[in-house]
Amino acid sequence: MTIQKFSLDALQRVRQFIQGGLTIPDLEKQAQATQQDDMPEPESVDDLSGLFSFGGASLAGQSSATVAERWILSTVNPAAPLLKLPGLVLRQDHRLVAYVYRNRSGSVGVVWAIPETLSHTANLTKALAALTDAKTPPKPKGALPHYMEAIEGDRTPVSYLIASMLKRELREFGASGDRRNWSYHKLTDTVPTTEQWAWQAAAPKDLSPKVRLLPDGKAAVEFFSIRNTMPRRLYRHLDQYPTQSYRAQSADKPIAVAQSAVSP
Repeated sequence: MTIQKFSLDALQRVRQFIQGGLTIPDLEKQAQATQQDDMPEPESVDDLSGLFSFGGASLAGQSSATVAERWILSTVNPAAPLLKLPGLVLRQDHRLVAYVYRNRSGSVGVVWAIPETLSHTANLTKALAALTDAKTPPKPKGALPHYMEAIEGDRTPVSYLIASMLKRELREFGASGDRRNWSYHKLTDTVPTTEQWAWQAAAPKDLSPKVRLLPDGKAAVEFFSIRNTMPRRLYRHLDQYPTQSYRAQSADKPIAVAQSAVSP
């Protein structure tokens, strides 16, 4: 068994890079319920970059009263961060696509992996029919059960570490306000000494991010975070990767709860 440790700074940089590649454009944040009759239908997700500004007034600056409470097809390419991150690639015959739901209280998103042959806009927009509920995301025909099933890699420790960050950032895609979860977690490699902690499990001796490679080809990633909602909690994140797959079985569990601040 091989264990490789990583610095907290390295993990934070990976997370920040992925977040930057998944930023939703302002036009999608302000998408209207009204549609333009002269807007041509793009043939694939590659043509969506101008979808919200073609042939008419820009959506920027519209009143919040016009925000559409419905799902829309996002122009964001969820696979963009993979272009510069080491160790992972998207399968050549698949694409990642995303949808966003926004109303006056915030937004939520969903990411799917689909075969490239089904990535044309007709298939992607068909999934939007009759969907008006934020809790009922669209699922295009041919979508894989999980987007990480379309990810391949070189099986190095860093590839698994990046996969663990990518999985969580894609799961949080498009979420804002109280619809966020992972966004409230701050990565850490130490137990804060400014608070007293009630341990729900044995206190770990080493909180550094680490990857274990097993002789049978399986892998495990472990790292820790502080969830910055009251009461603050220290979380242990454990991802177990099967042989020849980057879809992990994950356990995100609090192991300590902050009880009170330590007096100076």
